[in-house]
Amino acid sequence: MANIMTELKEKIKGQGIRIVFPESSDSRIIEAAKRLAEEALVIPVLIGKKEELPNIKGCEILDPETYPDYNEFVQAMVERRAGKCSYEEAKEILKNHNYFGTMLVYMNRAQGLVSGAIHSTGDTVRPALQIIKTKPDVSKTFGYFLMIRDDEKYIMGDCAINPNPDAKSLAEFAIESAKAAEMFGIEEPRVAMLSFSTNGSAETDETKKVREAVKHAKAKNSGYHIDGEMQFDAAFVKSVGEKKFPESHVAGNANTFIFPDLNSGNIGYKIAQRLGNFEAVGPILAGLNKPVNDLSRGCSAQDAYNTAIITAAQSLID
Repeated sequence: MANIMTELKEKIKGQGIRIVFPESSDSRIIEAAKRLAEEALVIPVLIGKKEELPNIKGCEILDPETYPDYNEFVQAMVERRAGKCSYEEAKEILKNHNYFGTMLVYMNRAQGLVSGAIHSTGDTVRPALQIIKTKPDVSKTFGYFLMIRDDEKYIMGDCAINPNPDAKSLAEFAIESAKAAEMFGIEEPRVAMLSFSTNGSAETDETKKVREAVKHAKAKNSGYHIDGEMQFDAAFVKSVGEKKFPESHVAGNANTFIFPDLNSGNIGYKIAQRLGNFEAVGPILAGLNKPVNDLSRGCSAQDAYNTAIITAAQSLID
């Protein structure tokens, strides 16, 4: 983990990336923000009242109630929500720190947001889905994990958000996960679309969905190696991949794994974490126009610090 974070720090340092922390009343967030500012990795933007927060060199403090462009934000939110909230409703909604912080990102006053230390996942993700929204070629956001053990590192997704994604969504997850793999220093992402079948060995609605996802992914001409459907051993073990799927560039060499549904994804990464002794970093949200990440309410200051670094690095991805 240390090596990966060092690489990401080198990418973001000196770039002037502003990361919003809506939960500035939490001591873990203050500790993380102070460290990030001291190391000049990002410019932490704390949402709250100046008189209630410590004066940390290198941090900015913004209060929705005194923000000079608040009315401009309200109008922008009304337009973005396309009639789903009135001006007066938006004026009240933006007093919520998560919504105000999300608008800072949407209005390009910051490059990313980290929340969730004291809020639920829904409270963090909902404003992002309503305001920032997903990329033009992505229909849903999803959550992946970076799995680390010594010098090994892999991406696994979706392990956090979508219970039963369709074929087109799986294809989007594959491409966005390959981009994430590159961000974490996996120079040649090889994406395996996982199933209980390999290369047509079973014919069910479930295997057809994965096969269709591969077709959608390849049709996008992303330049990444994406293949399937394949079982995990065919994806991971070279000898098995050569036997079961000899024509595939991914089989036996995969480093990025897309699960067909949330059941298998969540179970799979936790088996790797608990039985394989991998460190699981995440979930890291992907697919949004701008990065927003959700902390666990049981997180540490170190978790918030690491997540801010990852969020800043995500902001540099096209």
